[in-house]
Amino acid sequence: MQDEQAVWREQQRRDVAVRAAALEADRAAEARRAEALLDEFVRRAGEAGLRPHALSARSLDGRSTYRTHVRGWYLKADRSVAVGEDGEYYVLTVAPSLRARFAGADLAPSVARMIVGAGGGDGDPIPLQTLLDRRLTAGDRWP
Repeated sequence: MQDEQAVWREQQRRDVAVRAAALEADRAAEARRAEALLDEFVRRAGEAGLRPHALSARSLDGRSTYRTHVRGWYLKADRSVAVGEDGEYYVLTVAPSLRARFAGADLAPSVARMIVGAGGGDGDPIPLQTLLDRRLTAGDRWP
């Protein structure tokens, strides 16, 4: 009986490891597809004469807004996500900081997903391609 349980537990560990590896491979492939969309957006934005703006970020609690050292294009009207001139994807929320109030907030790129907001509780999930197309179509008349 003990041997059967040990064998079963080991099989379960292997199954979990296989599923985790498959999930990681899927996410990496999704990130590569999203990266290609972002690079294409930056190219098309340049061709269309879409001017990048200095991006700002909100504190996690939503009470403060900080300037950043990144220039790019907001993708949502609530200014929660953006594409930088460098083709990177940015989620524009940062931890509240007194230093950031004076020196600006430091942003790190995030891994883009093909569906923005997937798995989150805020707002509706929307395809990344849809956001990029809307932003290009809006031109410089973005909210």
